[in-house]
Amino acid sequence: MSGADIWLFLQQGILSGLVTGSVYALLAVAVVIIFKTTDVPNFAQGELFMVGAYVALFLVLVMGWAYWLVIPVTIAVVMVAAALFQRVVMERVIASRGVGVQLVIATLGLAYVLKGLVRTTGLGDTPRSLPPLASTSAIMIGDAVLTRLDLLIFAVAIIVMALLFAMFAWTRTGRAMRAVGMNARGAQRVGVNLSRVRMMVWGLSGLISAIAAVLITPKILITPDIAHVAILAFAAAIVGGMSSVPGAVLGGFIIGIAENLVGLFISTNAIVVAPFLAIMIVLIVRPQGILGGRLQVKKV
Repeated sequence: MSGADIWLFLQQGILSGLVTGSVYALLAVAVVIIFKTTDVPNFAQGELFMVGAYVALFLVLVMGWAYWLVIPVTIAVVMVAAALFQRVVMERVIASRGVGVQLVIATLGLAYVLKGLVRTTGLGDTPRSLPPLASTSAIMIGDAVLTRLDLLIFAVAIIVMALLFAMFAWTRTGRAMRAVGMNARGAQRVGVNLSRVRMMVWGLSGLISAIAAVLITPKILITPDIAHVAILAFAAAIVGGMSSVPGAVLGGFIIGIAENLVGLFISTNAIVVAPFLAIMIVLIVRPQGILGGRLQVKKV
């Protein structure tokens, strides 16, 4: 491989990695905000993403709606479904003195229910893709090739993440979510309604999952198994730090770029190894993640 080839692959891998990494970063943020406010990893995150893809697919292909109407309806459906799950199921588990294990099992149950519901509709029998949100014509950036759709995906993901950071920093709801994430009992003592905040966090997680689904599904086939994308989101969250929203964003970009560089320099068959290699390196060097806080040890 010549020096020119290496430079070309570097450019292509980094730029393509920023595009796919932006979607991983969105989903990683959804994983982290639920984990920070409930101490529970949401193992149904991928299925919420999958449901968003199928809702959009149904509205576009069956109902024939335009994207300007499909996107807000898809977001609303997934957001409400996630919020209702927190209110109806998770709060009842908490009220019956359920602890971490029971709550995790509840999220696993949601994952199976959502996947089963999608399979009963018949939409999952044939893999399909959504029509592209933008032109797929090529654009040269340096020596690398991207499409207008890639640029749209990256731009929308960055805007959504910027809005989330602004919400957490400057709105009362965002500050309440941060307070619950730092000290739930203390936040409750100063008047924060824990149940309401947790429901809003789950709804926000559903909103993010729906946006990620609408962005990336024009580039991939939609099947009931696309929930595995959430594994990469968990990988991003672990690499960046499960307690850090900026870390989740950084982790998403690292995983996206690592995948693309491995695919270009080594083999496309080795792409699946890249995220787990990144996790192992980070766990050995910095177990709490790159931007994670001080490592805490809990006695059981």
